[in-house]
Amino acid sequence: MLSDEELDRYARQIILKEIGGAGQARLKAATVAVIGAGGIGSPAIQYLAGAGIGRLIIIDDDAVDLSNLQRQTLFATAEQGHPKATAAMHAARRLNPLSNIEPRQARLDANNAATLLSGADVIVDGCDNFATRLAAADAALALRIPLVSAAVGQFEGQLGVYRGWEADKPCYRCFVGDAPGDAEASCAEAGVLGPVTGVLGSMAALEAIRAIVPFGDDPAGRLLLVDLLSWRFRSVALPMDPDCRCRSSR
Repeated sequence: MLSDEELDRYARQIILKEIGGAGQARLKAATVAVIGAGGIGSPAIQYLAGAGIGRLIIIDDDAVDLSNLQRQTLFATAEQGHPKATAAMHAARRLNPLSNIEPRQARLDANNAATLLSGADVIVDGCDNFATRLAAADAALALRIPLVSAAVGQFEGQLGVYRGWEADKPCYRCFVGDAPGDAEASCAEAGVLGPVTGVLGSMAALEAIRAIVPFGDDPAGRLLLVDLLSWRFRSVALPMDPDCRCRSSR
């Protein structure tokens, strides 16, 4: 049931025929795990809390740094040195005290991923390294939890939704393989424009909401490529890798 306060708070969503009261109730009952409270995680957390997700798990082992504030909009200058997971929790609770926010100050890896992500209905991965992405992807596949994966660099970004246990859908490893050959350049090395992370983080939140309350076209099996230097958005089909380990989970 939705309270009068919730009906007022979420009125602009409830009025959408694709969401409605039933969809809002599903959002209230849902758990979303967000990996990384950084440039992508910040807007994702804000929009998920604002949308009325009942339980948000925020996983991050880092602390707020002055160089984060150009793009990580959850944090204030006075929060430098504070754990990001905890600072993100306080920001999300200020935005929506009706949402249950659980900070988990930990670096997700292959050993703890299943424990940290267990119970989630959707996983949003906005981390900044392949080791964590692969651990998250493997756990999402094993637990059969939809994975929304977003990445950015400079003026570009990409977004995908993965449900690799389904017969006709690729997993994240179908896309990147077991050991991506090109070393990633960090934001500190390559740079990134803050609003680019905002665009991808907001879109990641949208796809998490879509995974809970299905509407429109299913994005799983396609990759969205965003080039904001040239103002281009395009999507490409992601084929399944016949040799990928995800075949054994089907």
